[in-house]
Amino acid sequence: MTSADATLTLPASLNAPAAALPVPSARRAGWLRRHARGLVAIALLLVVMFPFLWLVQLAFKPGAEIFEDSLLFVPTLEGFRSLLQGNFLKSFWNSLAVSTLSTALSLLIGVPAAYALTRWQFRGRRHVALWILVTRMAPPIAFTIPFFLAYRWLGLQDTIAGLAIVYLTFNLAIVIWLMQTFFEAVPTALEEAAYIDGCGVWQAFWRITLPLASPGLAATAVLCFIFSWNDFFYALILTRTNAITAPVAIVNFLQYEGWEWTKIAASGTLVMFPVVIFTVLVRTYLVRGLTAGGVKD
Repeated sequence: MTSADATLTLPASLNAPAAALPVPSARRAGWLRRHARGLVAIALLLVVMFPFLWLVQLAFKPGAEIFEDSLLFVPTLEGFRSLLQGNFLKSFWNSLAVSTLSTALSLLIGVPAAYALTRWQFRGRRHVALWILVTRMAPPIAFTIPFFLAYRWLGLQDTIAGLAIVYLTFNLAIVIWLMQTFFEAVPTALEEAAYIDGCGVWQAFWRITLPLASPGLAATAVLCFIFSWNDFFYALILTRTNAITAPVAIVNFLQYEGWEWTKIAASGTLVMFPVVIFTVLVRTYLVRGLTAGGVKD
């Protein structure tokens, strides 16, 4: 028996190449590969935004249905109307005024201080920067009693100006430390070129350094505004009626007779919107500012 005769003839189905995936399945797999990152990003966004979305739907939910699990309901503005009839609107504007004033003062004082610590060489410069950071590490209760006693004597208790000054205790350290990083990223050669053209120190700062550090300035301003806007402890201790802020006003809806959930949800939704709008307006600068210095040349 020859080798040719010993060769087995296999069925044609076994000699054929492996069957390819059906066209719809292949297209579906390709679509998933192309959009995998987007799908993951959307999933993470939904997880992060779930508490906010749940709060918003509670704000538009009728009070009688607040504890029902069904997501189908007739939206109502009952909670928002009740807020407008009370004193919450005044506390909302107090929060806006205090946060804006504190952010402006922090930038006005902290930005030149950060520039001085970055550019001017003097003895003890590192120690000064360290002590500025230490003030941010102290717990709020450490400052509350001295501020309370001093404000009673100065007549600043329950005032917007007094509360804005208190917020400087933590906002100023944030501004100085963040802006130092952004100023260090600006080449000193640009300022030296401005000196040659006749600019002084502060002219070079305003015309050259500060515009180049504007993304960091926007990011720092957003963080200062958020910290001031969300503060509860200082506002609770140092205010009574005239300068009460929105976070403290929300707590007033938690009463012994019962918790007004509709008002709580509606006021919580309103408190979130200024920060969201402010962040959206400066989102380009915010992203550039928060990612600055992440890659070294």
